[in-house]
Amino acid sequence: MSSEKTPRPDCAEFREIFLHDTPMIDTRAPAEFNKGSFPNAVNLPLMTDIERQKVGTCYKQHGQQAAIALGHQLVSGKTKAARINAWAEFARAHPNGYLFCFRGGLRSQISQQWLAEAGIAYPRITGGYKAMRSFLIEEIESAVRECRFTLVGGMTGTGKTEVLMQLDNAVDLEEHANHRGSSFGKRATAQPPQIGFENALAVDFLKRRASGQTRFVLEDESRLIGRCSVPLSLHQGMCDYPLVWLEDSLEGRVERILKDYVVDLCEEFVALHGTEEGPAAFAQALRQNLANIIKRLGGQRYQELDDIMQQALQRQLADGTVDRHRDWITALLRDYYDPMYVYQAEKKAARIVFRGNQREVVEYLRAHA
Repeated sequence: MSSEKTPRPDCAEFREIFLHDTPMIDTRAPAEFNKGSFPNAVNLPLMTDIERQKVGTCYKQHGQQAAIALGHQLVSGKTKAARINAWAEFARAHPNGYLFCFRGGLRSQISQQWLAEAGIAYPRITGGYKAMRSFLIEEIESAVRECRFTLVGGMTGTGKTEVLMQLDNAVDLEEHANHRGSSFGKRATAQPPQIGFENALAVDFLKRRASGQTRFVLEDESRLIGRCSVPLSLHQGMCDYPLVWLEDSLEGRVERILKDYVVDLCEEFVALHGTEEGPAAFAQALRQNLANIIKRLGGQRYQELDDIMQQALQRQLADGTVDRHRDWITALLRDYYDPMYVYQAEKKAARIVFRGNQREVVEYLRAHA
């Protein structure tokens, strides 16, 4: 990229930015970025959290000019050069990208100016984070207003996610939340922040609607998927959307849970923490999941299941066999999950438009949803 070329103008075409996965520099402080940003945004801040706090205090006590002067003092010399270099490397690698700050104001203007002084013309996003965030919130709201939704429900372990994976118009809320949705749904890696979850979901809807989709299939979820909360308007709609009920035998459900929550989850922890620490971290996480529902199980039943789980884990960590896990899985389904789902199914009976096994449900949804 050269300063001799006609510089690209600053941009407010948020729809195009998100549809094309446009790379972006988020110049906000790390604390702001960690609360949530956008897909394809990288945090290369103008100021660290501490620097931003000092400037903010100065602004309150002495006004804008003094705050700006302090900012230039804090970010100068080698520190300034290092940040400009980081922006320049990104700009050269992503010549079609943009930079932004919170409102498209002073921080992105300074970043843009310093880049220009280094010989790189790089455009800003007008309105910054706040304007893009408002755009994505409205995208979710308009999808709820204008599109048709069908839900897939069923007992724990029936394979609702497997159904979604076979449909072109399915939106997987659990994938966006990086959580399987149940008390045992926590993954080895962390969930996104709430804002990041909502933004990614909005971009998903935006892309699908741009391709012509107006009907969507979702899994029937509670308001919370782990720590991530389904947007209020969407969750309110989910209380009324037609429901397709997926059925499977107890044996089939036990095998599916064994694979998802024991075999695959252990592999996730090993991939993340290595073969030495991974299995132990998995075992600790699995036992913690059970401990999280001790109040609902009751102390005596919890202790019985925890003993069974510990024996299964000891065997698994010793020789890799997972057969003993079926005992606590079966008991947990019968004593805990199934009674809850039977109650929920009775409450939702009027909305259930179809019941069937996985093949039947997929065929129905392809034809009707």
